[in-house]
Amino acid sequence: MVGLLLAAFTGCQTFAQEPKKKITKLDDLPRHTYPVQGSVVDLVTSADKFAPFAAQVRTDINSDLATYDIEDKTTLKNLKGTLLTLDLLEGRNDDARKLIAELRALEDKPALKYMTGFITEVRLDVQEQTKTTNLADPAFQQAFQKELTSRTNALPWDIVQDELKRTKGGFEIRSRNLLLGKVQSEIDPAVKLTGSLSNDLASEVIGIRSGLEISIPLKEPIVAALNAVIQPHTVAKTDIWKDRAVTLTPDEKATPVVIAIWDSGVDAKVYPNQLFTDAPADSQNKDWDPHGLAFDLHSNRVHGELYPIGANASRLPELKDQIKGILDLQAAVDSPEATALKAKLGTLSQDQVKPFLEDLGLFGNYIHGTHVAGIATDGNPFARILIARLTFDYHLIPEKPTVEQARKDAAAYEVFVDYFKAQGVRVVNMSWGGSLKDVEDALEKNGVGNADERKKQARIIFDIGTEGLLKALKSAPDILFITAAGNSNNDVKFDEVVPSSFVLPNMMTVGAVDQGGDETSFTSFGGNVTAYADGFEVESPIPGGSKLKLSGTSMASPAVANLAAKLFALDPKLKPADVIELIKAGLEPNPKDKRILLINPKKSIELLQARLKAGK
Repeated sequence: MVGLLLAAFTGCQTFAQEPKKKITKLDDLPRHTYPVQGSVVDLVTSADKFAPFAAQVRTDINSDLATYDIEDKTTLKNLKGTLLTLDLLEGRNDDARKLIAELRALEDKPALKYMTGFITEVRLDVQEQTKTTNLADPAFQQAFQKELTSRTNALPWDIVQDELKRTKGGFEIRSRNLLLGKVQSEIDPAVKLTGSLSNDLASEVIGIRSGLEISIPLKEPIVAALNAVIQPHTVAKTDIWKDRAVTLTPDEKATPVVIAIWDSGVDAKVYPNQLFTDAPADSQNKDWDPHGLAFDLHSNRVHGELYPIGANASRLPELKDQIKGILDLQAAVDSPEATALKAKLGTLSQDQVKPFLEDLGLFGNYIHGTHVAGIATDGNPFARILIARLTFDYHLIPEKPTVEQARKDAAAYEVFVDYFKAQGVRVVNMSWGGSLKDVEDALEKNGVGNADERKKQARIIFDIGTEGLLKALKSAPDILFITAAGNSNNDVKFDEVVPSSFVLPNMMTVGAVDQGGDETSFTSFGGNVTAYADGFEVESPIPGGSKLKLSGTSMASPAVANLAAKLFALDPKLKPADVIELIKAGLEPNPKDKRILLINPKKSIELLQARLKAGK
């Protein structure tokens, strides 16, 4: 009897499974590395070299999914998305279809529920019908284009239109040389130093091989099919923001309010009547800047209101046209700039990819703060722009993060916020941020240590900067800080994105929606993303005074800062908590998606005016 009981107990133990380890943040997941012999360009273009690498990545992902309890949907989508890519590359079509269904079930954003795996499913169906595996076969491409056009026409246009345009633009930009040039200039240099790929870079490499083997061969029929659906729809979504906007007039009873644009600098000449001006006690003070202060890439105090463009100043018209060309392609606008950009991309060699991408990054930094400032001050003659210039790296291989630099960054944050307090700033817009993963990636690209060493060092560096910024923001309880959630379609808390993951009584984090109030595919999210504003093709000035339409949570955040500044102008006695309360009281859920709470400036200001009238 005892023997039978022991046998039964032992049998239960045999079949028991260890409980999965719960993952509460991205940093809890294990790091994997993959040795690379030779170049990554060879790896990604050789089926024989790619196969064993891909098999090991698949094994590690399946192991992680079996071992860890991962509740974060973005992480699950990333892991399963890589498995899906591997299945498609290996022709495991039935497994791929199952993964597409799983990925859609994980998706909360309405447009992505329709678009996730949509083109892939059409391709798989047409391949089954035509009995072909040759994606370049003309008969297959013709049948694929026809079927894709038909099925895309059946999608709900009001929900998927922006995603369709973005997808079409992405395919138009894509080329073999662009993909291989990115590997050559950004990934290969890191591998030459470390001899291996991290799991993050491994997933990127797998995606690039998929681009070479699947996306590029299907580029023309996909673009043609999407274009056939997009072009007849000439009527854009109804813009809900016009009816919600509030414009203050100079004759209103209001008080000037200082808004700090903590960004890449602002072209002061664009806003001559809306600048904060600091009069120094000592007129001989050489450290004085009339409209704010600036720090360089290494957190050294410098002078100059605008991101330094240096020797590239003569190329500004060319760089602007390239940026506009990309934006027009993404918006499905057939402009001269878009046509010129497609022609340029068609002739771009692998060696030209690095300078091309870095030029775009340089110009993006140059225009960013000025564009943000226009959104933050629009319709508010009482706004006074204080320029707080940071300097961002635009290189594909960023400078190596160090403990010393993190300490300097933390000290600079304190200087900035002390300056804001001294100058009576009421609102600060922060359309920037970074994450622990960003630090770890930068260490890898600089060839620092092995995966475990990078993880440890990244945590030390990241925590120094994070704690310094958090301390600085806490020291200014009378200033309202508004920050952009981010553009990585991720949970900012899980991924430890700073500052958008902070939860403070004097701070709001903002996500992006489009002109119709629908969540953009790129916006990050999370429990502390308390409001959503227009972050899609928002027009605003750039240096020199001309205007561009840019998209991102960088554009949504200053829309909330704009509202906050108007509330402060109308009632300077308000505290940050009061303004947050008024903004939240005006929030309205998107009728199609109750998760998304949209700002309504008109409603928030009417609430304040009613309180003022009542004498409260």
